[in-house]
Amino acid sequence: MSGRVELKLKRSTEFSLDVAFDIPKKGITVLFGPSGCGKTTVLRCTAGLERAQGRVQIGDHVWQDDASGIFVPTYERKLGYVFQEASLFPHLNVEDNLNFGLKRSKTKGGEGRLEEAVELLGIGHLRNRRVQELSGGERQRVAIARALVLTPDIVLMDEPLAALDWARKQEILPWLERLRDELSVPMLYVTHSADEMARLADQLVCFENGRIVAEGPLEEVLLKRWPGTKSDGASIVLSGVVSASDGTWRTLRIQSEGTVLEVPNPGRSVGDAVRVRVMARDVSVTLDKPGRTSIRNILPATVESIDETGEEANVMVRLNAGGNRILARITRRSLAELGLEPGTAVYAQVKAAAVIV
Repeated sequence: MSGRVELKLKRSTEFSLDVAFDIPKKGITVLFGPSGCGKTTVLRCTAGLERAQGRVQIGDHVWQDDASGIFVPTYERKLGYVFQEASLFPHLNVEDNLNFGLKRSKTKGGEGRLEEAVELLGIGHLRNRRVQELSGGERQRVAIARALVLTPDIVLMDEPLAALDWARKQEILPWLERLRDELSVPMLYVTHSADEMARLADQLVCFENGRIVAEGPLEEVLLKRWPGTKSDGASIVLSGVVSASDGTWRTLRIQSEGTVLEVPNPGRSVGDAVRVRVMARDVSVTLDKPGRTSIRNILPATVESIDETGEEANVMVRLNAGGNRILARITRRSLAELGLEPGTAVYAQVKAAAVIV
């Protein structure tokens, strides 16, 4: 099931929204951008909680089409909505929270979906717990499971990790990755966190001031336009598989296309599919292969392009390393002294400790 959202909105506050994008039938589409750029408004309008002009279609179901006079109220839209704060009923235990919507729904197969959601999110051992006994991460996992119980056509998540501390975010992110990889329901996920975007997105839609400035598969968008207006946050994401694990040095070797990266082991095992994020500011370039160095990743590469736009002291160099595209942020002086141009053979240096797994 795939979908499309086309929305226009003007407010008295001078904020306006004008967006149109597709939602693939599977995986996570991340709406990314700074606070106030319109991400949550799009989510609320998709759910019917707020009204904008346009058209919303999820799969074969048209939920809104102003040209045809169609507007389906929220309670008739088959969707799951997960908020920043897990809105569980405090007087019910986990089991009763999960069953609350199911008992009032006429959806067939709900019991099977409940068991699937409990298994996917690893909350079976929590079913008899009181809500007050759950951690923040556990609450959100229960809230997500409850959203899946009604066999929705789409799951909408509005910054579900925003209220959690770093440790709780690390607890729940692997479960969200599992949902992305194993669930056949599309998810629309709002965040302004680059880390969440890099770990979870299949499709990325970047917002600025109520407009879409870039969209497409995650890796492609990051190469063409790094999030935000400053190059300091530029990064790329590589998908790979853990090919080796070294218990002595507590590191992993990750194979991605023709590139092998050594990184600290965050608890992954050989054979695991992983994503790694490499910040452009953590990549340096040299013409000669280094000898004795603390840098663990020395990658033969070729300069593909150089972006010298802007007036800051830095430029962005796009490299091809073993079939993977990598960004390196270097100074204009380094660019001139090295004489870099498209086609130049170089070595990209990436600190193992700087790679985000």
